[in-house]
Amino acid sequence: MGTKVVWFRRDLRLNDHTALSRAVQDAGEDDQLLFIFHIHPKLIEEFTVRHDYFFQTVHSLDEASDQLGAPLHFLYGDVDTAFKQLFNQMEDIDSIYFNYDEVGFGKERDDYMINWFKEQDITVYSAIDHHIHSAKEVYKQDGSYYKVYSPYYKKWQQLDKPEIRSVDHMKIEHHAVDVRDRFKKGQNKWSSIKEQFEYAGKDVGEQAALDRLDWFLDGVIYDYHKERDFPAVDGTSLMSRFLKTGAVSPRTIYHKVQNETDGRKGQQGIDTYIQEIAWRDFYNMIYHFYPNARDKEMVEKYRGIDWNEDDEAMERWKQGETGFPLIDAAMRQLNETGWMHNRLRMAVASFLTKDLLLDWRLGERYFRERLIDYDPASNIGGWQWAASTGTDPVPYFRVFNPTRQSERFDPHGRFIKQWLPELENVEKKYIHEPSKMSADKQEQSNCIIGEDYPEPIVDHKTMRNKAIDRFKNVKD
Repeated sequence: MGTKVVWFRRDLRLNDHTALSRAVQDAGEDDQLLFIFHIHPKLIEEFTVRHDYFFQTVHSLDEASDQLGAPLHFLYGDVDTAFKQLFNQMEDIDSIYFNYDEVGFGKERDDYMINWFKEQDITVYSAIDHHIHSAKEVYKQDGSYYKVYSPYYKKWQQLDKPEIRSVDHMKIEHHAVDVRDRFKKGQNKWSSIKEQFEYAGKDVGEQAALDRLDWFLDGVIYDYHKERDFPAVDGTSLMSRFLKTGAVSPRTIYHKVQNETDGRKGQQGIDTYIQEIAWRDFYNMIYHFYPNARDKEMVEKYRGIDWNEDDEAMERWKQGETGFPLIDAAMRQLNETGWMHNRLRMAVASFLTKDLLLDWRLGERYFRERLIDYDPASNIGGWQWAASTGTDPVPYFRVFNPTRQSERFDPHGRFIKQWLPELENVEKKYIHEPSKMSADKQEQSNCIIGEDYPEPIVDHKTMRNKAIDRFKNVKD
């Protein structure tokens, strides 16, 4: 008899889970299954909305697994301390199963732990599970990795897609153990974390993910290519938050899209959505092969850009007080909900790096702190794209005009007024540039510019020209 440990991390679900599926499959008649979650002290040094949302998803998994008679066992401490305690308390552990991280801190941890487990004579099963295709799966004929999305996507489409991993829940019930009383330190830490919960959204956990996905596939997906750019419209799947926590697997999403939609109703919307799934794989590959991307511009010549240093401008960008309504509404949505519409992520990133000429790393770091769907590969890739410093980026001379973006993607100002109540009574004619209102109009709309809502902190045309000149004059 032996104990097989399933280590949950950012794969917080009980279905279509590669490591869990394999552990259940491998469990012999006399074997035990032990579910664990490791709380690293660094993970809870601060408790932002991002941490709140993540741990509420852990709580959702804990409740679901407990109903199966397979509760999560919480370990606390650095990895050496926590896992030494695990092996001291469970001397018959013979194997450990987890889904491998290919990038960032997760990769460093997993590479370290694989060697650590082997030194303890523990069999390790680590699986690629977080993406449709792993970082090393999609490559050129010469074996090198792609740096441009279009040819990458063409190759991505040609590859066979992994099937959904079935998980035998009845077998889990038969083999799972509950020895939580042996791990009081971890269980107590988990109890203290739950006391900090404040996030009130219902969009937490595996069932919520599947419900939202079904809603999206029932009709919204067919207009996805048109509606996804309008923040006032509920026209996206919102799967990014569930993929971040692993409440749903990318395989489940992909196969449900393929099997539960009707191309006759809108193939373009379906195709556009599939491309977004591939973008996620693409950025994972880029970050895997370029692990310094969080700190260094991928285009070497742009490492010498002389970014502005302006703490006041940075703070006004963070707080949504720039005087550009769409930018401000987007930042206030982020600050209040922990999420921002994708079109707006591009707009606020362009504004920070081109209109304010502030370092993209400052924006990436703020998103890292605030986003409930923060994915390092996608976030870093997106910021370097907007800053024109990354792989396959927007050209530096293509600078988003925040007012034109506002007019195009929130034409009636519905999104703006939702998040900027001080502009509630501003006429449509001025909603994108309220500073152009006359004194009389400001009085009529109960919005005095400079008091109730700020003047624009920069002149877009002037800053656009400065940004282009600064990029153009960077020396190789």
